[in-house]
Order: sequence, then structure tokens, then C-alpha cells
Amino acid sequence: VQSSSRNDIKTTKDGHWVSPYNPLDPKAPALPSKGEIKAVIPKECFERSYFHSMYFVARDTALAAGCVYIAHQTLSTDVPADLASVDALKWFLGWNTYAFWMGCILTGHWVLAHECGHGAFSPSQTFNDFWGFIMHQALLVPYFAWQYTHAKHHRRTNNTMDGESHVPNSKDEMGLKNGVERHGGYAAIHEAIGDGPFAMLQIFAHLAIGWPLYLMGLASTGRLGNDGKPLDGAVIDHYRPWSKMFPSKLRFKIALSTIGVIASWVGLYFAAQEYGALPVTLWYMGPLVWNQAWLVLYTWLQHNDPSVPQYGPDEWTWVKGALSTIDRPYGIFDFFHHKIGSTHVAHHLFHEMPFYKADVATAAIKAYLEPKGLYNYDPTPWYMAMWRVAKTCHYIDDLEGIQYYKSLEDIPLSKDLKKD
Repeated sequence: VQSSSRNDIKTTKDGHWVSPYNPLDPKAPALPSKGEIKAVIPKECFERSYFHSMYFVARDTALAAGCVYIAHQTLSTDVPADLASVDALKWFLGWNTYAFWMGCILTGHWVLAHECGHGAFSPSQTFNDFWGFIMHQALLVPYFAWQYTHAKHHRRTNNTMDGESHVPNSKDEMGLKNGVERHGGYAAIHEAIGDGPFAMLQIFAHLAIGWPLYLMGLASTGRLGNDGKPLDGAVIDHYRPWSKMFPSKLRFKIALSTIGVIASWVGLYFAAQEYGALPVTLWYMGPLVWNQAWLVLYTWLQHNDPSVPQYGPDEWTWVKGALSTIDRPYGIFDFFHHKIGSTHVAHHLFHEMPFYKADVATAAIKAYLEPKGLYNYDPTPWYMAMWRVAKTCHYIDDLEGIQYYKSLEDIPLSKDLKKD
């Protein structure tokens, strides 16, 4: 990649951000240990507070209540009689506006429950699990199951074999033969619909259906079971206590999470019976779709870029994986989402650190790592970064060694190969 330096940020000649760390470069800096990085962070950043964390639960709940109140005062769940009228347009735009902002607010609760799972919410894990279970189950997240798999995501970040969530596809899995011949799968779909539509399909698949597919074990999981053996086609979902995703000692907790999700669905069913399916969809399901889109967007963008390496088991180390994380700017959404995307490097290095101290820790980490060329910060607006990742991060060549994402846009079309 040809690059130049601009305001201390490496970019390609066409202006795209490039990670400053390239492990294939003979002059690549030596990586510090986790202890060396931790030593530069103020100790108070690791202090957890019951009061401080519960304040944010109360704040986000107040925001959600306010959003519901405004919608209740201004919107009706009754569909306008004339669907071609201005009133119908206002109704459609009004409920979509509510769904977007309510989903945005509920992502704050989701992040807080995620903090509980990490043990960063308070000094008591029992307290953490109590509140985390309530907040996640209310959003149809199997708390204990996801707590385990997300911890694995942190333990094996950017590991091509044993990683968890957004594990890259190989060229064979994408439908490529000999690296250039398209013989099916996504490679054939890409050729059929073209570059832009395929990127749009990637965004839809990730944000609209990616989360439920992941929970069902149908997308984005690792390649190894909890015993370290290849899955060989086995589905590792988040619901069955005997899923190969989990060790046997967690079966009770996994069952409890699944029962909680079932109970939530039963509650929604009875609410639909009492009030109607449409009101339940408008008040709850619409925001839930946006909530799930946000959480997938964060995990997708914080670890993927054409210039950020993925590591095979022979090359992977915990520090390499953690330092492959990217901080990005999210503007106003940082307020609602507790800066989970703009302080993600600090979070992956020290998940036990409470989020309300992460900005101070990020400043210290940046001051230490950036001069070494080891801190990833992409200033590209998140929506532009999403489009770029959707167009360029499709597959890796192999599961061993140091790999970088490649794009199907660089693969010749079948018709062009036949001409040759």
C-alpha cells in the first residue's frame, strides 16, 4: 500500500486511513507487554463504582422513558385510512424516527449490560450479573451465553481459527478457486450484482440479520469448539446448554439465559394478544432492530480494515490481537453509547475498566502507543468507514500466518477469464 503522512495519520494516496502497524515490515516495532501498557494508565481508571454505574442505568432509562412519552403524545398506533395521504407519511416517518432514537438509547443499556458481563460495572460480580441479566434479557440477549462468547472474543481477537464474532472467511469459503476463479457462494453473488449492490448486501446482512444469525450459530462464529477441536460443520448456537460453544460447567447458566429469552418472547406474545401485533412491533420490535444494528456495527468496524492484520494460530498473540483494535469517532452517538467505539482500544486491552474512565485511559494509551506506531485511530466518519469495510473486507487468503482482508472487487470476472 502506497501511503503518505498527513497530520501524523498514515493514508493511502487516495486518502484512506492506514494502520501504522505492519507486522510484515522488517522495521516493525516490538510490541509492549500488557503490563507495560497498564503501567501508563492512571490507577483510578480501574476503580469501579456502584453509584456511578447505576447513575448511567438511571440516565439511560430516563432517556428511554422520555422517548416513549414523546412518541405516546405525538403518534398513534392506528394505521391511517389513506396510505397515500400526508398523514400516512407523517405516521411512517414518526414511527421510524422513534424506532431509530429509541434503538439508539437502548444501545446504551446494552453497553451497560456488556459492562456487567465484563465485571466492569461494579466490584461485585453478583451485582453485575443481576443487572446485566435484566438489561440484556429485556433486549432478547442470552446474557450468560453471550458473556462467555464475548469474553472469548476478547481472549482471541483477530485469531483466524479461534476468534469469535466477525471471524474472516477464507477465499475457499467465499467461493473462489485458485484465488481467481469464482465457482459459487459470495463470489458468484458479487459477480451477479456488482460492486455497489454487493456492499449494500454486506451492510444489510450485518446490520439487519447478522445478530440473530450469530446467536443461532449460523454466521460469524469461530472455527473451533470449546474443546479446541474443529467444528466440522457443527452449529454452535447461544441457546443450547450442550452447544459445542460452551464448556459443560456453564450448562445451568446457559439454560437460565435461554429460559430468560423464551420468557421475554412469551411476554411479547401475550402483549401482542392483548394490544395487537402492530403496537408491539412499533413500540418494541422497531427499536430492537436498530439496537441490534448498532451493536453489530461496533464489533464489525472496531476490528476490520484492509490495513489491519488477522493472525493465524502460528502468529497470533494476545497483545497482537488486542492492538488490532481500532478507535473511531461516532459524534453524538458517543453520548448515548458510552464511548464504546471511540475508546475500544482501551476496552480490549483492559475490559475490566469501567467505561466512564476509558477516555482518560485512552489518552494515556495513545500517548504511549502512538509514537511507537501501535495505536489505531481512524478519523473517517463511521458511515464512510462502514461503506469502505463493506467494499474491501471480504476474505483472507489463508488461515495461517499474517493475513490481510482482500476484496472481491479485485477478482477478475468469470467472463473476463474466459476471454483470456
